[in-house]
Amino acid sequence: MNDPASPPPKGRGTGQNPTPRYARQARVSDPADEPATGPRTVVSVDATRSVITRNDSPDLPFNQSLNPYRGCEHGCIYCFARPSHAYLDLSPGLDFETRILAKPRAAQLLADALRKPGYRCQVLAMGTNTDPYQPAERNWRITRSVLELLLDCRHPVAIVTKSARVCRDIDLLAELARQELATVFLSVTTLDADMARTLEPRAAAPQARLDAIARLAQAGVPVGVLVSPIVPALTDHELERILEAAHGAGARFAGFGLVRLPGEVAGLFQDWLTHHHPLRAGHVMNAIRASWRGELASSAFGERQRGHGPQAQLIAQRFTLASRRLGLGQAPPLATQHFRPPAGGQLGLGF
Repeated sequence: MNDPASPPPKGRGTGQNPTPRYARQARVSDPADEPATGPRTVVSVDATRSVITRNDSPDLPFNQSLNPYRGCEHGCIYCFARPSHAYLDLSPGLDFETRILAKPRAAQLLADALRKPGYRCQVLAMGTNTDPYQPAERNWRITRSVLELLLDCRHPVAIVTKSARVCRDIDLLAELARQELATVFLSVTTLDADMARTLEPRAAAPQARLDAIARLAQAGVPVGVLVSPIVPALTDHELERILEAAHGAGARFAGFGLVRLPGEVAGLFQDWLTHHHPLRAGHVMNAIRASWRGELASSAFGERQRGHGPQAQLIAQRFTLASRRLGLGQAPPLATQHFRPPAGGQLGLGF
């Protein structure tokens, strides 16, 4: 693990690489092993045999999701998905943002799943764990291949992203939207570009996300803003301004989520605060605890997205009032009745 007193490498959310919780041996890094330019991103192939993840949580607006990548180069320090890297015997710290696993067969595996006789069409969510438009997508184009399949099958999809790269696929998204088969949320955490550079170091700048909202809206794609995660005592004061800016860009629906720091994320986030906001670190951590019954996260149904207590309730009320004033509602329902299973294997997708 890196020295806790040392700053994160430039362009990375953290310099820490805590030992994965399931590892039998602790890790000790040697600074001489790091390249002078900082840690490189390595993308490997994930040999998964299935790509649909299902859930029955009442807190989530979807029942099935697909993530084209494991790990995320955006490096958002607060990312609740970081602990999932431990299942790969990789660290939730720097490994999570530099050791990316791609699923190049995602469209083929999805087609296999959609062909099964028992499959019942329902919205497929993308971006629920890691970003489908993170930098690796530029070359791997896995998300695009999935969208091509979904368009061919007339299958609905809901996307959440922090990346302006989503605009590359406006041609597909606009056609899906024309058939009531697509919605897109741009996640905006802060409008402060300096804050974003350390909080979400390789995600699109706040203005680029607003520009993406505008481009999607102009193309007829139903687009909204997800103000998430809201960090009490750090970014919560921006809630109304983010909603106003997104609405001005063309967003027509909105959602929000409160920051939660499960597992190793808590230590990584606290270390980030110590480096970047040392005078506010204690106050911010206490404010987060006040929203989670004295803890830093909760897995309890009914509160694990929005917290608990007066502070969390106030944030929810502010969101409701601002959304109502701006006319920001909920995402429109998507059509499922037009779905047709993919034909035997040749859909122009290389399988």
